[in-house]
Amino acid sequence: PQPAPRPAAAVAIPDEHAVTEARFAAESARTLDELKTAVEAFGGCNLKTSARSTVFAAGEPAAGVMVIGPMPSGDDDREGTAFSGKAGFLLDRMLGAIGLSRETVLLSTVIPWRPPGDRPPSAPEAAICRPFIERQIELAEPKAVLLLGNFTARFFFGGTGTIHTMRGEWREIACGSHAVPAIATLHPQELLTAPASKALAWADLQAFRARLGG
Repeated sequence: PQPAPRPAAAVAIPDEHAVTEARFAAESARTLDELKTAVEAFGGCNLKTSARSTVFAAGEPAAGVMVIGPMPSGDDDREGTAFSGKAGFLLDRMLGAIGLSRETVLLSTVIPWRPPGDRPPSAPEAAICRPFIERQIELAEPKAVLLLGNFTARFFFGGTGTIHTMRGEWREIACGSHAVPAIATLHPQELLTAPASKALAWADLQAFRARLGG
């Protein structure tokens, strides 16, 4: 028998008011810990209603290195940590190849909640989450940011290009009063499905390492 439909929760429809609320909540946070509390308490994004976890940045903020992916996967949502599962294992190897680890970078996602069925976030949903990730970058003050995948590159660089046209090129991303150099490369999940692209990702990782010095 079909399971009984769950009563529809009052789903917040993204609107300008929610974006303003998110901006206020983000700007009010003076530290990453305060920002984490603000994101966990924020109820203005409908993605939160279906997600199990709020996935926030983890790692070492003082390292000056930030790695940002798009949105939590099913594994991330279960574990409550960005880059869990096979894609996370491959990311560990990618970082290890340039002398980094998830303990020595700040690892985060643009969207803190897994969208239902892993669909791409809508433009309004992304707009609501933008103040939180921009404030995260502003508070962490990284020397350089590595962006992973199509959605993340488009989110910060604008445009509708694919990761293949946007990767490997340094660009400034503005976050509050900061402008931070960022480079985009393929998401580990894309490398799992298209291993031939690993050479491209390796070139990007080496450029990232060179920017950090060493």
